[in-house]
Amino acid sequence: MAVSALAALLPITNPVGALAAFAGLTVGVDPAAMKRQAVRTGVYVLGILAVFALLGTLVLEGLGIGLPALQIAGGLVVGHSGFGMIVARQTLTEDEKTHGVVKTDVSFSPMALPLVAGPGAIGVVIALTARHPGITNRLAVIVGAAVIAALVAVLLRFGTPLVDKLGPTGLGALSRIIGFLTLAIGVELVTHGVLAAAK
Repeated sequence: MAVSALAALLPITNPVGALAAFAGLTVGVDPAAMKRQAVRTGVYVLGILAVFALLGTLVLEGLGIGLPALQIAGGLVVGHSGFGMIVARQTLTEDEKTHGVVKTDVSFSPMALPLVAGPGAIGVVIALTARHPGITNRLAVIVGAAVIAALVAVLLRFGTPLVDKLGPTGLGALSRIIGFLTLAIGVELVTHGVLAAAK
């Protein structure tokens, strides 16, 4: 289950795209402060995904939302995100960019939320725990989220020079590949939701 969660979250959280955004948002920041923000981003990502892994289904029950509806909605969000990566649209609005640049700490917003642990990732976590209930499965999803969070933290802390080496073309190519995988996951979620609703 942890492996399934990791495989589902990896393309959606898009650590490579997060690295490019982080490098842009921390231009001119003291290197020590930048490294601290990288680690904090990973911690926040784990915290956000863990909370929804543990309590997400309770929220669904409280709102009266069924799993098929969540899968369809989550699939649309994930698919939209993936398509946006393929056509290289901006993931942040101009207001969010401006706010991020003037902030002294970008680790929680906009890095952890909404860039890494955004609606798509949260929807996938809730769908996984709703489809596979039980504390063991929930913990497995959290383990998968922890691996993602650690990967993001390490990549942001040590990978900023990679942005300069790959350049816009290299990062764009990687982002499009990840975007295609993300779009495929979104289509699969929608398909599962439609089939479940039709039963």
